[in-house]
Amino acid sequence: MTLTGKQARYLRTLAHPLQPVMQIGKGGMTDQVLDQIGLALEARELIKISVLSNSPLSVQEAAQAVQEGTKAEIVQTIGRIMIVYRRSQDHRTIVLPR
Repeated sequence: MTLTGKQARYLRTLAHPLQPVMQIGKGGMTDQVLDQIGLALEARELIKISVLSNSPLSVQEAAQAVQEGTKAEIVQTIGRIMIVYRRSQDHRTIVLPR
């Protein structure tokens, strides 16, 4: 699923007040981190993830790993924060514009 510009703009608006729910640190991207991100996405659909300065990955590398590992869409990266969206199978709370 690829987000349209209108959908990405809407998700950025929804994500603005959110705090990061995950941090990627010196351990980098592990299977456990990807599992936790997947669980958070299933519960919330839209999350922010912070990449700490001591992480061996850049924000873009971490975003690519999250996208591939969780089948999610990266809405935006700003500084060391990424906004990630994946439609939930059970709790569809976000209705995207067409």
